[in-house]
Amino acid sequence: MIIHAKLVNIPDQNIFPAAVTIGNGTIQSIEKLAGQADNALPYLLPGFIDAHVHIESSMLIPSQFARLAVVHGTVATISDPHEIANVCGSEGIEYMIADGKRVPFGFYFGAPSCVPATGFETAGAVLNVQEVETLLQRPEIKYLSEMMNFPGVLMKDAEVMAKIKAARQLGKPIDGHAPGLTGEQAKQYIEAGISTDHECFTAEEALHKVRNGMHILIREGSAAKNFDALIELLNDHPDKIMFCSDDKHPDSLVEGHINQLCARAVAKGIDLFKVLRAACINPVLHYALETGLLRKGDHADFILVNDLTRFEVRQTYIKGVLVAENGRSKIDLSGKKNLPPVNNFVCTPKKASDFSGAAAVALKENAPVIEARDGQLITGKWQREGSVHAIDVERDILKIAVVNRYRDAPVAVAFIKNVGLKKGAIASSVAHDSHNIVAVGADDESICRAVNSIIEQKGGVSLYSKDHEIILPLPVGGLMSDKDGYEVAGEYAAIDKAAKELGATLSAPYMTLSFMALLVIPHLKLSDRGLFDGDTFSFV
Repeated sequence: MIIHAKLVNIPDQNIFPAAVTIGNGTIQSIEKLAGQADNALPYLLPGFIDAHVHIESSMLIPSQFARLAVVHGTVATISDPHEIANVCGSEGIEYMIADGKRVPFGFYFGAPSCVPATGFETAGAVLNVQEVETLLQRPEIKYLSEMMNFPGVLMKDAEVMAKIKAARQLGKPIDGHAPGLTGEQAKQYIEAGISTDHECFTAEEALHKVRNGMHILIREGSAAKNFDALIELLNDHPDKIMFCSDDKHPDSLVEGHINQLCARAVAKGIDLFKVLRAACINPVLHYALETGLLRKGDHADFILVNDLTRFEVRQTYIKGVLVAENGRSKIDLSGKKNLPPVNNFVCTPKKASDFSGAAAVALKENAPVIEARDGQLITGKWQREGSVHAIDVERDILKIAVVNRYRDAPVAVAFIKNVGLKKGAIASSVAHDSHNIVAVGADDESICRAVNSIIEQKGGVSLYSKDHEIILPLPVGGLMSDKDGYEVAGEYAAIDKAAKELGATLSAPYMTLSFMALLVIPHLKLSDRGLFDGDTFSFV
């Protein structure tokens, strides 16, 4: 097969007409053609790479994620299976690797470093040093996943340092996770061997980390959006920047992926070749991936785009196989049997009194209210004079609950602002990082009904009001559906719309909800054990 196109040579920063010969899944030759390029020819460039993503957050199994992603020119992901590991341990990681091998796509997995993420919540599994070392020795495992326990790094915790040492001895990169960390502590964290961070939410923080040798991943997902705050860094530090989504819901993945970030960056006047270095080249070099970079002898992983402004993808090739064309996926899983799902879901149905009993709402005097922030994973602490013991829909003070899914235990309850529901409740078993059930609602009965529908399905996202009762089942780990990705995206879009019809004011209510139990992101969160202060790392 010979491809005629205008080849975008990113390292040399030029574009020229070329004939590229493909054979046995690799690039056999690249012939530079003389004369003027035909304007009708598409542009040929390496495929896009998502430099940090939790596939589980798409609510799709890896093979279905790939079907959607290739349409937008994505040929590979740096995939952190941290979510399924917190639920099912190594068995969950094995599932992700095996399912990913069912399709032509570059799934490069990491060994989760923090399972459980903290000791202040109930998770479904533990990955000790020995298990992490075993994972790191596998060829499918390219790196040590995000080291969220940055206090452990700073205090030189023995287990944390042993995991870092194991990765360094094997020459595998170590991903970071240190929101807001600057100054000497950031330097100490980086000097321990941490090479990336995707949690910067100010340019000052990111610049400090870059100057100390770190690679910065500019994140634009369904909930956390840091593109606008960080993109100007690409002007001066093109070798240190990558693009990632981190967490992307299925309806958002249908609309676009890394191609959207390229279009936005070019529209802001960022040099084209710097943009494409971040999107296509830097992840391959940093993680030592097998993904091709349009060189003779490389795997034939590339895309053809109509233009270099909107990056509309005409065709996507992986190892010389056409996997997407003109907005349609060529990856066909119809008729193929899915792998048996893995899961860990034990708790039994709840009663409304579990969410309204005196023990559940016995919050400390002057306990703060969680303040959700649209487009951010961080939350605020809203302090109201006196204790908050009741839902106040008019003031947008709703109840939030976290239910332990791994055993029957008392329900944890607190209060939250800025969700906006006027009635009913929403709930999800996608609740980073331990993935207990998280729910927000305007009354206890609705919260209970939304939670119980998830328990009955052993995982899902749900909505309940007197007029609607909707559940999107997620049977794989309580995190993912193994149905057709486009079908799941449609069902998710419908429940997202229904939540907004109940009054939710967040742009992605379910994605934001899923981070309200994420204790490693400040400032105030709720675990299954209680209201947690992310600044003091202690329970309120």
